[in-house]
Amino acid sequence: MKHFLTLADLGPTSMREILDLAVRIKQTRQAGEDTPYLKNKVLGMVFQKPSLRTRVSFDVAMLQLGGNALYLSPNEIQLGSRESVADVARVLSRYVDVVMARVFGHYDVVELAKYASVPVINGLSDYTHPCQGMADFLTILEYKGDFRGRKLVYLGDGNNVATSLLFGAAILGMDCTIATPRGYELHPAVWAIGYKLAAETGARLQATYDPLEAAEDADVLYTDTWTSMGQEEEAQQRQTIFPPYRVDESKLTRAKEDVMVMHCLPAHRGEEITDAVADGPHSALFDQAENRLHAQKAILVWALDAA
Repeated sequence: MKHFLTLADLGPTSMREILDLAVRIKQTRQAGEDTPYLKNKVLGMVFQKPSLRTRVSFDVAMLQLGGNALYLSPNEIQLGSRESVADVARVLSRYVDVVMARVFGHYDVVELAKYASVPVINGLSDYTHPCQGMADFLTILEYKGDFRGRKLVYLGDGNNVATSLLFGAAILGMDCTIATPRGYELHPAVWAIGYKLAAETGARLQATYDPLEAAEDADVLYTDTWTSMGQEEEAQQRQTIFPPYRVDESKLTRAKEDVMVMHCLPAHRGEEITDAVADGPHSALFDQAENRLHAQKAILVWALDAA
């Protein structure tokens, strides 16, 4: 059973396999064709949180690969309240071939995988966002050609996206610096996993509170919203703490001349990123958003052993 819950579960071989598959699938699509890898397959999509990119990209992915997707809203499946997570997993396994879940608590997607008899894909949890991570590293591969010897810098909140970037970079041998304000760091357990993965590939991982120091010689500058869903009550406080971590011209001048700028979207323009940077020549934001489609096609095909 190939569940896709966190990038830390993948070794370099599996991660490269998915990336290579994503490249091939994207090239086939750009040539005006689609390979029906998932003909007659059905994806059940469980949503506790709303989403533009996750909803549309998975739905379109299944359609273009010859299958179908079912959207299950928060009102239809109230994980752990209307029905136990274990029972939801068992029931869905009788109907669909693969499940994608976008949840608040990571324990819910782990529980789904524990009791499901079909593959479960983590579409987002409070711990990690591995589908976004695969799209991110596909985009970096397209822009930079390889990962080793490259420096990925993340500026902002130590959240689920930062976790996926740390894990993915460590697995692929890419140097990674995470710059956060004090009190908003990645959890020490996340760093422990990252260091363990990096020991096998030689990736250099670093944590810092200095965003300008972090941006020095960066090949990739990455940021995310300062306030994630479920943290709305902290928004005002965060807006007073995070401005030094905004991706703006002062960060670009520290980075390499050909630095690429990334953001998983939605962007709060003027907060974590300026309009000039988001729409400027270094921006990869919308290539990155498109690659959610291609990366997730590859994840689906990989999980179902359909290649």
